[in-house]
Amino acid sequence: MTDAVAAVRRFNRNYTKWTGLLDEHLHASGFGLTEARVLYELAHRKVATASELVTVLGLDPGYLSRILKAFAKSGYIARERFAEDGRQFSIALTAAGEAAFRPLEAGSIDAVTRLLEALTPAGRDRLIDAMSVVEEMLGKNKKDSFPAVLRPPLCGDFGWIVHRHGALYHQEYGWNAEFEALVAEIVAKFIREFKEGREFCRVADKGGRVVGSVFLVQVDAETAKLRLLYVEPDARGEGLGRRLVEEAVNFARQAGYRRLTLWTNDGLIAARHIYEKAGFRLVGEEPHESFGHKLTGQYWELAL
Repeated sequence: MTDAVAAVRRFNRNYTKWTGLLDEHLHASGFGLTEARVLYELAHRKVATASELVTVLGLDPGYLSRILKAFAKSGYIARERFAEDGRQFSIALTAAGEAAFRPLEAGSIDAVTRLLEALTPAGRDRLIDAMSVVEEMLGKNKKDSFPAVLRPPLCGDFGWIVHRHGALYHQEYGWNAEFEALVAEIVAKFIREFKEGREFCRVADKGGRVVGSVFLVQVDAETAKLRLLYVEPDARGEGLGRRLVEEAVNFARQAGYRRLTLWTNDGLIAARHIYEKAGFRLVGEEPHESFGHKLTGQYWELAL
């Protein structure tokens, strides 16, 4: 925790320096950072109340009141009492306020543009993806902010899938590196022997981050096998595992398979529930010793 706190504080110090947030007047506008944020909200909301600004910006009401009084004195805002509630006022920018905001907005856009121009297109994409992860992890509505998109795998995704399987199954079930080796073999065979139109992989991408996967491979002309379903812990509870399985089942039907099989272990309860809801039925079990544990393997089948 000590190292994590230090890392976040270091990032904050660098970020405020890179973006000029430490300047007394933001982008040579005559406004400080908080004043600029209030102007931004008013410019984009058109009409707001003080309580809305307090909630959105997380400001102390007294501090906001002082800023609004200064804006009113400068002629930047107009306030009007609500007829239905005399305690509330609507707040809107005047023409003078809009004129004051325009160079501030232009200065902010120019400053960010200069930062991004120093990066390659790939670097910009990586930066934006990283920012999305920060927003997702620290935002109040984490799970709703960036719904996962199911897409075909890109170069680099396959190695990540092997890595995350190995790490997660060790953390959650204590399985050893034998399991990671098995996953690596499955993925390598899928890449080398891929059968277009007959085999399938989808990764779940959430804000530029892979948070799940599923594979489907051919067994014979009438049978396909579902493999390597996984969902990251912080992306669970959103129905993502169900969506991945549904995508694979739909592909299997469109490809003309008559049945879909899978192999799992009885301890993977969440995955088993997903398979059951998708219509799979348990057709056999056998004990085995693998991945450093005594397990019970299960064979499931879905008629298509």
